Amino acid sequence: MTDQTQSPVAQTPSAGHINKPLFAITGGFIAVFCLLALFDLETLSAIVDSSFAFSAKYFGLYWQVHLLATFLIGLVLIVLPGSRAMMGGLARPEFSTFQWGAMIMCTLLAGGGVFWAAGEPMAHFLSSPPLFGAEAGTPEAVAPALAQSFMHWGFLAWAILGALTTVMLMHYHYEKGLPLAPRTLLYPLFGERAIKGPIGLAADASCIIAVVAGTVGPIGFLGLQVSYGLNTLFGIPDSFATQALVIAGLVTLYTISAMTGLTRGIQLLSKINVILAAGLLLFMLVFGPTVFIFKSYFAGLGSYLGNFFGMALYRGEAGLFGEPGWLGWWTVFFWGWFMGYGPLMAMFIARVSRGRSIRSIIIMLSLVAPIITTFWFTIIGGSGIAFELGNSGSVSTAFEGFNLPAALLAITQQLPLGFIVSLLFLILTTVFVATTGDSMTYVISVAMSDEDMSSMPVRVFWGVGMGLMAVILISLGAGGVGKLQSFIVVTAVPVSLVLLPSLWDALRITLAKGRGPA
Repeated sequence: MTDQTQSPVAQTPSAGHINKPLFAITGGFIAVFCLLALFDLETLSAIVDSSFAFSAKYFGLYWQVHLLATFLIGLVLIVLPGSRAMMGGLARPEFSTFQWGAMIMCTLLAGGGVFWAAGEPMAHFLSSPPLFGAEAGTPEAVAPALAQSFMHWGFLAWAILGALTTVMLMHYHYEKGLPLAPRTLLYPLFGERAIKGPIGLAADASCIIAVVAGTVGPIGFLGLQVSYGLNTLFGIPDSFATQALVIAGLVTLYTISAMTGLTRGIQLLSKINVILAAGLLLFMLVFGPTVFIFKSYFAGLGSYLGNFFGMALYRGEAGLFGEPGWLGWWTVFFWGWFMGYGPLMAMFIARVSRGRSIRSIIIMLSLVAPIITTFWFTIIGGSGIAFELGNSGSVSTAFEGFNLPAALLAITQQLPLGFIVSLLFLILTTVFVATTGDSMTYVISVAMSDEDMSSMPVRVFWGVGMGLMAVILISLGAGGVGKLQSFIVVTAVPVSLVLLPSLWDALRITLAKGRGPA
């Protein structure tokens, strides 16, 4: 392990610098994936499916322990004296608390914050998670359904996206001059070899590929889902042309936002999205099943907290390295998805959190954001469960076959002004995905440029490139995008190793700040 007291050589790339090997590896890999999908989807499916099964079987337990440890260590950091230290080299925050929180919330939730919020609680309500085993479709199944959704989108999911890694990146980048890139997370283990050698190149490439896979998936699914919604609401043909036009509009929106940077487009888009989301949720809370929402939220939260460790470490029949089954398609899938986002999400949070303390960053990520998210899921998903309990089949029939957009529209159309609310939710989802697209485009470009202010052509390339990749894959139907979505679990294997040093180094940094300059 490298001597942490040494000051590494600051990176001073030339203006417009692009890491050409990294660009070639990541761009080449994405091109090969798309070509294989176009010409031999069956072979690609077989490769992804077998790799997914291997990853879920042999890394699932490690991921479960890793996410739980990340969350718990973050809670320890909050109470340490060093957590009061301001990070990022600024005496006061660059963004207001609202702007800061809006950018962070919107980046993770993406389309998941709408369609999954409608569909996942309903899925667990109709088929109770094995840990609980409640009778499906009954009032007794409500709290377990929400609790399981909270587990997948709550404390552990948010913590892995930056609670510890953000502390590391802000320390090494703003105080030690290392690149704002995934490879910096390996500096505690490999020293300068992680920054300038093939180890760092492999780390950056795997993390960028994971984020591209994790972002293109929602872009592609948005095209499919909004096209479905437009057909349901307006009778517009649910065709490839409609899907491609939706994606083209989305790409234009988030690419322009990424081009204008953090202080303009990204921050403005996030602010608009949070205001729209808050307005819609308030409407649902007032005009929806209000009493049921509050009762089920506290019941679900109590079940979540009471069974927290049991759900976090649940293995069921899988044991240590058995076939994951239900676990692989739910918890392990989500953990792989979020871990794949981890390093680049931490880069984004590090960039927008300058002038904030370690404590405030961890509280926002590990506590505030998850609590907001769980209430969000209860308002949308809980409303769906209430409607289903009141009128069996009113949501479940549309949801059959795991049709996420149909579940959302089945919920929103039962509200007053259902048509308008449904349309606004489609707009909200589009802007949600756009806020993820612009922020990930920005940080991919930063990682590839070794600069806080990445070159404009690189931002445009990745913004447009991810959109084109989504269009290519949806031309094959939902199967092409689905395989990419599964592939992020495979990419999470190397990414989870990149995240490993954060379990001890963020603690070391915080302890050092409690003693004085680190």
